[in-house]
Amino acid sequence: MSTATGLLTIDLEAVRANWRTVCQQLPQRPAAVIKADAYGLGAEPVGNCLYRSGCREFFFATLEEALAGRSYLPDDAQLYILGGARPGEENECLNARLIPVLYSLEGVDRWAQACRRADVQASSVIKIDTGMTRLGLSLQDWERLRNDPERLRACHPRVVMSHLACADEWAHPMNREQQQCFSRVASQARVLLPGVRCSLANSSGIFLGSDWHFELARPGASLYGFDPHFGRAPKMQPVVRLSLPVLQWRELQGDAAIGYGATARLSTERRLAVVAGGYADGLNRTIGRERGLGYLGETQVSVVGRISMDTTIFDVTHTRPASPPESNWIQVLNDRLTVAEVSHRIGALGYEVLTSLAGRYRRVYRPERSQ
Repeated sequence: MSTATGLLTIDLEAVRANWRTVCQQLPQRPAAVIKADAYGLGAEPVGNCLYRSGCREFFFATLEEALAGRSYLPDDAQLYILGGARPGEENECLNARLIPVLYSLEGVDRWAQACRRADVQASSVIKIDTGMTRLGLSLQDWERLRNDPERLRACHPRVVMSHLACADEWAHPMNREQQQCFSRVASQARVLLPGVRCSLANSSGIFLGSDWHFELARPGASLYGFDPHFGRAPKMQPVVRLSLPVLQWRELQGDAAIGYGATARLSTERRLAVVAGGYADGLNRTIGRERGLGYLGETQVSVVGRISMDTTIFDVTHTRPASPPESNWIQVLNDRLTVAEVSHRIGALGYEVLTSLAGRYRRVYRPERSQ
């Protein structure tokens, strides 16, 4: 018997369609970010779908993720580690042909030393901080490398990258500030490293325009159905559908307090549906509290009261559900309640909505249509 709390359907054809939409914006083929298990949707099936669609470069967050990727992606796929190679991990990266992102002078030197010891010229990525103040070489450290080109070349950079802080905000002035800063870095890198590619744009950055594209873009969330700029074109195809099974109907015969803390009260002649799935399954962020919505059949229904660890309560008074309750499902993500719509509604990031979906769901993958 299945112990799943719900059914999570991932549409791989929609992933492929979103990949094509992204590719249409760019002069050259991008990489794909499939870190965090492809944002919770399954890195192996999603990664192989993207490979079949033409992707050959994939970004992971950690060594463990990338090592797993090496086991299921074809040999010609190029795998990058955004978190770099930590001290002592260099040989594993070399043996598995993984490409670390180097974000400190210490990391640059450790990778160069590992390459010398192994007598190989294994590629790396140099990451520059252009204003986000997260992982990356400071501009001062970049100047140190520029003034010591042999030290820079010893780590065999194939890409120089940075990351946008505000790309999902179309008009934020920092987008242009970072683009101009990175353009200067890119010009300097091309002189020192002939043939190097430069990379700045994430999903939202791609849709800021060609000034942000450079030679390699790195879409992630847009591939999984999150609109790059909410309310603006293009809209990405929904990738996920989440359906929660009804466990019980509750017919109210008088005033009743609903859920923990008695934060909601309803009067008589109301019908409630208690469904399997709660904050242990990620619903605290996905449909949380008074802003939560779902669909029972074609009827929109609302969350009532606080979400519990394993259950959520909906007001289904105005529906005509089938009997028994177990034959009914309430959808909380679908073509109408998309990741973009839900995240905008509850004030979350699309990344949060996707990655918060926990492992108790039974997953079903809709395959791509034949080429």
